[in-house]
Amino acid sequence: MANSLCSDNGGTIVNAASICGRQGWPIREPDIIVTTPAALLNHVDVDRRRRMEFMRGVKYVVFDEADMLLCGSFQNKVIRLIQLLRYDEKLLSRSKTPVSELATKLEESSLSTDDALDLEGEDELPPEAISDEDDDDKEDIVIINDEAESVKKTRREWRRVRKHYERSKQYVFVAATLPVNGKKTAGALLKHMFSDAEWVSGNYLHRHNPRLKQRWIEVSVDTQVKELINAVNHGLESEDLDTDGGIHRTMVFANTVEAAEAVAKILNYTGLECLRYHKNCTLEERAQTLVDFHEKGGVLVCTDAAARGVDIPNVLHVIQADFATSAVDFLHRIGRTARAGQNGLVTSMYTESNRELVQAVRQAGELGLPVETAFSRKRSFRNKLKKKEIQQPLKRVFQLERTQGRCTKVRKWHRCSNITYIDS
Repeated sequence: MANSLCSDNGGTIVNAASICGRQGWPIREPDIIVTTPAALLNHVDVDRRRRMEFMRGVKYVVFDEADMLLCGSFQNKVIRLIQLLRYDEKLLSRSKTPVSELATKLEESSLSTDDALDLEGEDELPPEAISDEDDDDKEDIVIINDEAESVKKTRREWRRVRKHYERSKQYVFVAATLPVNGKKTAGALLKHMFSDAEWVSGNYLHRHNPRLKQRWIEVSVDTQVKELINAVNHGLESEDLDTDGGIHRTMVFANTVEAAEAVAKILNYTGLECLRYHKNCTLEERAQTLVDFHEKGGVLVCTDAAARGVDIPNVLHVIQADFATSAVDFLHRIGRTARAGQNGLVTSMYTESNRELVQAVRQAGELGLPVETAFSRKRSFRNKLKKKEIQQPLKRVFQLERTQGRCTKVRKWHRCSNITYIDS
């Protein structure tokens, strides 16, 4: 998209390149690099000179889907990347301003030496993040402050003022959902790392679009397949939805790859052709799937891999064959429809195990409140789900013992183990 931007005379405005998967480092330095945190770190860690040149040239850093990048397996890599960029800011600030001048500014700000030392460890880099620059760091300090009486004194002054460096890069974090309840949430982490950040939010933060029409269907194991087929047909036959040139697009979400494959087989068996989109599909297959879905429409069976970052216009119907495991995932799924001023329909199928989460989400919607109160319930809902999954098989085991009238030995239950029956 960046490369497609042109000026009035037809010339390209910016030059963009992507670094991900098999794509290597661009030969010519582009204006914009689009990448994943892991891929970028893998490339800059190979060559120290490349890392220094790259970090010095970066002026703007944009983190899309910030709530995902600052949680889970992405978090450590993103934090390390931010720390590397901040370290370059400090080096650049130090090269422009003598340490003695910064120390004077520190004293004028009425911050005592003890307070400065207390702040010292809050913004430290991990050893692996700064090990390559340590030697240069020491040399720079000696060169900059020629008037200092000793290297030891210079370092001590810099330790006092390194929290007061000139910012030379701008960080932008973008997310449709950014929970702040809890110390480990993405919002809380940003407030800690960027205490002076400016927060900008839209009117529908943590709320669903008012143009959405929602249907809620509670299902059981016996009725789930029937209701799924009825939901797909209901969207295809609905007259309330305006199609894009006669093309109808429906997205069906499942929680796992196995569930998505099972849903696809069920729909194909009933004569409803569908496309698949999940992590087990190759990048080429996923790209072609999106092209086909955009051009031809139809039914796209997917996991949450398609809930973020996939902008397909005029998706008319979103079906949750498996209800989302959290309010965050729920908002991202239903956000695939009713975009850019269009209307949309969402059909949510849920079972007894996630009834409480559904009630919390529905209550927030009915009251016109954000569903942020349901964010902190993610762990508790999962624990309840696991507890019910454990209790149900055990209950059947005990019933089996009574009905068969014989001794049954049950292996000790663990969270991820299976129950085995051994006749005595």
